[in-house]
Amino acid sequence: MTGDECMILTINNVTKNFGDKSVLKGISFSAESGKAVGVLGRNGAGKTTLIRIIMNVFGADSGSVTLDGNPINTKNVRIGYLPEERGLYPKKKIMEQLVYFAELQNVDKKVAMQNAETLLRRLDIEEYKNRRLDTLSKGNQQKVQLVATLIANPDIIILDEPFSGLDPVNASLLKDLVKDLIRNGKLVLFSSHQMNYIEEFCDEILILNGGKIVLSGGIKEIKRGYARNIIEIKTDDIKTITDFLNNGNFDFIKRITCDNEKITITLIDDSYKDKLMETISQFGNLIDGFSVKEPTLNEIFVSFTEGQI
Repeated sequence: MTGDECMILTINNVTKNFGDKSVLKGISFSAESGKAVGVLGRNGAGKTTLIRIIMNVFGADSGSVTLDGNPINTKNVRIGYLPEERGLYPKKKIMEQLVYFAELQNVDKKVAMQNAETLLRRLDIEEYKNRRLDTLSKGNQQKVQLVATLIANPDIIILDEPFSGLDPVNASLLKDLVKDLIRNGKLVLFSSHQMNYIEEFCDEILILNGGKIVLSGGIKEIKRGYARNIIEIKTDDIKTITDFLNNGNFDFIKRITCDNEKITITLIDDSYKDKLMETISQFGNLIDGFSVKEPTLNEIFVSFTEGQI
């Protein structure tokens, strides 16, 4: 497929059982090229099973996986998968096995070598191309694993904990590469327990719990669906403003807490935001910021997965 084509991956009512254990219970969602979808869930939620069905490692018991309305034909559509557990050969030379994996996907050897050189250079590990994998650090091994994922220029890219073992500098290199993949029209499914990366890359998420999707949608829209009655005020003079609010007997304020950087005010209802601003307007020169506190993605994730067995 060409990078100019918009692809839509559709998972429709997919179920999967292993013996008497129901692992996936009617999973449905879609993802399109040029965007990343975060697939979240605690261990055992069904993420790996879902990924393997998408890759056609095994089939679903019922339901379908289609790309632009048709079953995925791996002769025409390439899928790059970065597993959480590394799948390369530790005793083999890096370039040798990268080319081997590319050739398994019908990539010409010369093209495979060019792709490998480009990606190794991009991730700042070109100097190791003729070294054995097990001579590299854990972080550099993870980068080689990513090169193996991308070497065949896949249309669909599935990244499972891609930042595992990376220091901040290497994580930055990888972040830039992933952002370019999304910008260049790749269809990316992203799984991680590091919610800061999910928020950075993904417009949409789905949370699996007990084999079902318990939450899905755009991250911004999901957050805005929560109560917006908690206000944070950033100020260098916390005591002055806190004393004023505590002594003012304001019946629209439910609770006031503070730390070294901000005051957190819980209103009885979010309709009182303007009234709060008016009340503290006299301290305008002391206030550095006034904002609604939204739940973090981590808090949302925990609230939807705490009951998982």
